[in-house]
Amino acid sequence: MENKIKQLRKGILELAVLGALEDSKHYGYSLVKTITRGRQVPINEGTIYPILSRLAKEELVHTEWVESNQGPPRKYYSISLKGKKAYDVLSEEFDKLIELVKNVKFEKKENNKNKTKSKKTLDVKKEKKNEQEQ
Repeated sequence: MENKIKQLRKGILELAVLGALEDSKHYGYSLVKTITRGRQVPINEGTIYPILSRLAKEELVHTEWVESNQGPPRKYYSISLKGKKAYDVLSEEFDKLIELVKNVKFEKKENNKNKTKSKKTLDVKKEKKNEQEQ
């Protein structure tokens, strides 16, 4: 199961990275902070850098080295035009998939409610029948 979760997170994190870069450029650590802000999803730079490298190879992000007052230069990432287009398409597809999962969960919940109601109705009918027989 752990591998399935890893694969699911990998695809979603690519989308999250592109989404975060849509608003402003980031270096690895600032990207991790932006994505995880106030959320219970453990992500670190070791997770983000392979994704950024892959996105750069696919030309979905641009990179640039910027001098830092707080140490060595930092590699900043920004979304490319190709990356923006990919983000728009993937984001739309992601929304559809979320809706699909929500609908399935809702239908399951409704079916369980109806089963419970039906069972209660049957129990009441059996009880009434038993009372009439006595």
